[in-house]
Amino acid sequence: MMKDLPTLLRERARSGAKARIVGQVRALFNDQARGEAPVERSAAAMFAPDAVIGTVHGDVVSMMVGGVAALLLQMLHPAVLAGVWDHSNFRTDMLGRLRRTARFIAVTTYGERTDAEAVIARVRAVHAHIAGTLPNGTPYRADDPALLAWVHVSEAWCFLAAWQRFGDHRLGMAEQDAYYAAFAEVGELLGAASLPRDRAGTDRYLQTMRPQLVADARTREVARFVLEQTPANPLALPVQRIVMQSAVDLLPEWARRMHGLAGSPALMRPVVTSGTRNLAKTLRWAFVEQ
Repeated sequence: MMKDLPTLLRERARSGAKARIVGQVRALFNDQARGEAPVERSAAAMFAPDAVIGTVHGDVVSMMVGGVAALLLQMLHPAVLAGVWDHSNFRTDMLGRLRRTARFIAVTTYGERTDAEAVIARVRAVHAHIAGTLPNGTPYRADDPALLAWVHVSEAWCFLAAWQRFGDHRLGMAEQDAYYAAFAEVGELLGAASLPRDRAGTDRYLQTMRPQLVADARTREVARFVLEQTPANPLALPVQRIVMQSAVDLLPEWARRMHGLAGSPALMRPVVTSGTRNLAKTLRWAFVEQ
């Protein structure tokens, strides 16, 4: 049956809206000037197509929220903060850092195993040349297995927590354990040691690490720089603000307190959470059949 004109116009409008949203997201996460394209899902990936790690890592908004929260959590470790402060160009290339992290996650989750192994080897080579001394005289190295464990667990906890809050369905405990076990495989290949492989072990690890964490002027400066970034497109500012506030709200209460960051007030938190969930739903809609 031939569709009537109003129906055709509505379908064309929806298709155009999807294409614009998908184009903007892909431009954000891929440096198109350098020829980067989205990572294709491979049948020869490290993980099966239906693995829970693919579900969690494939949700754009929850990964954005989780990624910002993870960066804030990681910066509470003095050696991680020093590595970023002394050896990265985060002040001038925050978008580049975001893109590199997102591509690493995509390649190791969905790309061919050989590509995943290659990108892991490149990261390990970079880490091998990063070393320094903390303000108190303590030496640090980026390839320290214990330090890599903190970076990994911070990401794993924040990515999963963001999915649980903003994903399209909550994971049961067995699925959460499966996520931590799968992601630990990537962390171990990067050189991290003694990684927890389930939810209970991850929660215990975070508690045992708290005495080693510190917040100082540099920690807060990095947090301010991350949270107050101005998007290239001013129209994206409201979206960025709600994503950043959701990331702050996602942090454990003790981590927010160390950073001196304010969570959403009780009356506003449902509004922030709902707004982020609606944004996530919109992007899932846009990427259907793309």
